[in-house]
Amino acid sequence: MFSQTITDYWKLQFLNGDVIYNDKVFTVTINPDLSEDSRVMVLETADGRVLVVLTPEMAEKLDFSKGQEMSEPIFRHKLNEAGVLLHGADNLFYFSEAEKNVLLQESPEGTLRQLTEQDGAIFSEFESSASEQDLDDAYVELDHWAVFGSFEQDRLVSASSMYPWEEDVQIADLGVLTLSPFRGKGHARKVVRSISKYAYEKGYEPQYRCQLDNEASTVLAKAAGLTLFGKWDVVSPNCTVGKSE
Repeated sequence: MFSQTITDYWKLQFLNGDVIYNDKVFTVTINPDLSEDSRVMVLETADGRVLVVLTPEMAEKLDFSKGQEMSEPIFRHKLNEAGVLLHGADNLFYFSEAEKNVLLQESPEGTLRQLTEQDGAIFSEFESSASEQDLDDAYVELDHWAVFGSFEQDRLVSASSMYPWEEDVQIADLGVLTLSPFRGKGHARKVVRSISKYAYEKGYEPQYRCQLDNEASTVLAKAAGLTLFGKWDVVSPNCTVGKSE
């Protein structure tokens, strides 16, 4: 359903190392090359599989070793016992290959265009009309790799920006923000599809993330034609357990 770029990326994240447990639904891998910020990661795919990857130090703290009987509940229990906190999962959405082909045939809808640094004043007015919480959640910035905006009566009312997810990976992560009075009119859907088409034309796979409890963002993802790939979680930045000194 998804491109090789996406499936290969997540396989590399979760299956690169010493696989110490594997059954039809649960897999645990130890990878000594994980960064401190990623010393525990969990991916629950849309088809119900759960993949865990962790550093040798974290495996030791959780008392994980080859040959042990494991499951997701056992893993969660061991996390809890060791005081290891996870950040809180994000939904990961991508376009299926079929939806990608539909998207690439589309023409831009309505008053929508790519934004540049010349749009600084317009973008500043847009930001000043949004709440701090919305700005933080959306992470839409004019100096990102690509920015698209939708207008109503010459006013910027919705914007989406994206940036390369990681070096040497052809995935671009996007954020989107629509001003409250203009929600529910299709602006966000249009900017997400337009910026995603741009990403494809530049050789990148668009990636859409949102917190599990952000129902409006989940609805938008689906309305824009994206499909849930899975739920991804990492160790909390506030968790000191297993950090290198």
